[in-house]
Amino acid sequence: MINPSDIFTISSQKQFEKMALKVFRYQHEHNAVYRQFCDLLKTEKQEVKSLVQIPFLPIQFFKTHKVLSGTDEVQETFTSSGTTGMATSRHLIADLSLYETSYRKAFTAFYGNIEDYAILALLPSYLEREGSSLIYMVEDLIRMTNNPDSGFYLFNHDDLIKKMARLESQNQNTILIGVTYGLLDLLEKQSFSLDNTIIMETGGMKGRRKEMIREELHQVLCEGFGVNAIHSEYGMTELLSQAYSFGNGIFECPPWMHIMIRDTEDALTYMEDGKTGGINVIDLANINSCSFIATQDLGKKYPNSAFEVLGRFDHSDVRGCNLMVL
Repeated sequence: MINPSDIFTISSQKQFEKMALKVFRYQHEHNAVYRQFCDLLKTEKQEVKSLVQIPFLPIQFFKTHKVLSGTDEVQETFTSSGTTGMATSRHLIADLSLYETSYRKAFTAFYGNIEDYAILALLPSYLEREGSSLIYMVEDLIRMTNNPDSGFYLFNHDDLIKKMARLESQNQNTILIGVTYGLLDLLEKQSFSLDNTIIMETGGMKGRRKEMIREELHQVLCEGFGVNAIHSEYGMTELLSQAYSFGNGIFECPPWMHIMIRDTEDALTYMEDGKTGGINVIDLANINSCSFIATQDLGKKYPNSAFEVLGRFDHSDVRGCNLMVL
């Protein structure tokens, strides 16, 4: 069995790699779906000695299979958003405390004491449905601020504008976390000049607006909110950890999360730093599901382990996933 405290106290790459191999062996043994996938790749557990030898489960499996390691009872099921008729991902959570520890420790590492902030959340498309892991996280972070001014906003932009103005006048450190189209909708009502507020976008137009490239989007947001940089959060239903960007779309991971860039033509080959490919994520907080996930995002990695998200595969670009049907 894996001790969670060993995961959340990782402090070096060597420790990370050792723990990742330990988690791989555990999940190979206790996750039937992952083991079948490894078997199809003819991966022998005892022969895996490094990160590049670990198979990464295509993220689409969370739409079609129960991805669970172990036999513990499921406490919560997080689901992805999706348009009508689309299959949605289902992340079965056997231990919510792992998720809570992951996002709490990551927030503290990147932003400091949460009680120093008011958190305002503009996440209408997430609030309008059940099972959002993002709402679960933000709701808990709002509670942890112990600040009566923290809270959620749906479409009541006028109330949010007044709240932001008051917090600015009080020099209150504030984080406004919003879905991309929600932030743009807010700017159509009001422009700002913010000194004490961090704007954090969680990505996605959710079909409400035309997609924009990141540089264009962040320029619009910077000008509209009167800030020098737009922060971003990189997370997804299938992960229990998040990476954060303080600007320019360059993300950093907490010590128990790691990014690898795979070749778009050969999913079992990895790209050099600075080269574009598919994003593979190792999230050791996913002990009870799968920690090794091949996403549908395109990106590149930098020598200091930071990474950039450049877009998504379209269906014609997804290669190396012809082992999807188990």
